[in-house]
Amino acid sequence: MRFQIKRKHMIDFLFPVALFFVFALSALTVILLAARIYQNTTENSSLNYTSRTCLSYISEKVHQSDFHGSVYVGNFDGCEALIMEQLYENETYYTYIYAYGQELKELFTKKGVNVSASSGRTILEIHSFSIEQLSGNLFLFSCTDNKNQEASTIIGAKSNFID
Repeated sequence: MRFQIKRKHMIDFLFPVALFFVFALSALTVILLAARIYQNTTENSSLNYTSRTCLSYISEKVHQSDFHGSVYVGNFDGCEALIMEQLYENETYYTYIYAYGQELKELFTKKGVNVSASSGRTILEIHSFSIEQLSGNLFLFSCTDNKNQEASTIIGAKSNFID
């Protein structure tokens, strides 16, 4: 009986190696594409964070303070401000939300106390912020963050406005 000895060809070695490199290149391409998509998503998320967070915060504050026309637009220490008036233990307090420098600030103070706009607590760093009272109970807020992403919203106070 005679055994046949198989001869090895170069293709027997090259085909698995080539297949491995094609698989490795495909896997690397998928990983790089996924990393790029993740990077774009996180960049867009952080770009929208400041302007949208600012407007969400203001919206929540308006709805919390919405009681018989106690929310209105006015001036505070030379800054255009959203003013929310509250009554605690027969004393009147004001919450001011305004832009001062490159920051959105909030200040809670008792009526008659003399304070400056720099005294407020910084909420977020922003590029610009504007408030417009469209009607008695509708407010337009616009916020631009430091990367020039602008967002705006219209918020309606549900209580009756008092002139």
